[in-house]
Amino acid sequence: MRIIIHGKQAENEEFRAAVEALRATGREVEVRVTWDAGDGAQFARRAREEGVRTIVAAGGDGTLNEVVCGIFDGVENGTTLPALGLVPLGTANDFARSAGVPLAPAEALRLIAEGEPTPIDIGRIGERFFVNVATGGFGTQVTLETPDELKRILGATAYLLTGLQKFTSMASSPGRFRGPDFTWEGNFLVLAVGNGRQAGGGHILCPEATINDGLLDVTIMPEIPSGELGKTLSDLLRNGVGGAESSVGRTRLPWLELESDTELAINLDGESLSGTHFRIEALPRALRVHLPPDCPLLVGNAA
Repeated sequence: MRIIIHGKQAENEEFRAAVEALRATGREVEVRVTWDAGDGAQFARRAREEGVRTIVAAGGDGTLNEVVCGIFDGVENGTTLPALGLVPLGTANDFARSAGVPLAPAEALRLIAEGEPTPIDIGRIGERFFVNVATGGFGTQVTLETPDELKRILGATAYLLTGLQKFTSMASSPGRFRGPDFTWEGNFLVLAVGNGRQAGGGHILCPEATINDGLLDVTIMPEIPSGELGKTLSDLLRNGVGGAESSVGRTRLPWLELESDTELAINLDGESLSGTHFRIEALPRALRVHLPPDCPLLVGNAA
């Protein structure tokens, strides 16, 4: 087992004790600490190339994204990929929380050490990959503009506070969407393409998504009259899509293409990219991940 931990968490005493306890059982556990952006992807690719059987992302959604991108970086057809484990140590831990992964490091490591991994879908945009949700519009702005210090102090509540401060200045983005038997064109405020269900500190954007069905759940909130904007976005921030159900459109697709005449920012599990054309697709059951048997994101367990 090779653990890749975010540098900010390297001195986490609870995590260190959990690693030592696992080593005491005879398990071979190596740890790599990230220092610069991109380290997580580099460490993960190297671990895959060295034949490491299990790679563990210890950090938040951004660390998870880096590690997954590293696992797939330069992969050739037929390559046997390592299994992925997750120890949630971030601010929001959106994927871990929605998947039911234990938040305590010792319990998370026990799940990885003792359980069998489950094949799940992975999302891809160009050469980038994501496990959870790709967002555009308002959700991306909130995630990118929430200060790290505020996240450190308030945790996931920081995203809500930033969103409530920003919603009065929100502008919509033009977009043309296309997928199998699906087209939509217009100005949108919020876009969420979910393999998982929640993003931005617990906001449920794709409430029916499952991670092993070969499909992406698409949520689009179109432009809203200015008089209704404040209430709708406030409901979205506080209660997710369920708080603004009448204002959104939803569908499920194996792939989606998005074009815009203006540059758009897309957020992938906390990591951003920008452009005017995106193709987002699901890679069915492309990666084995250690999840609890009753994980609510798996087909058959979903509520």
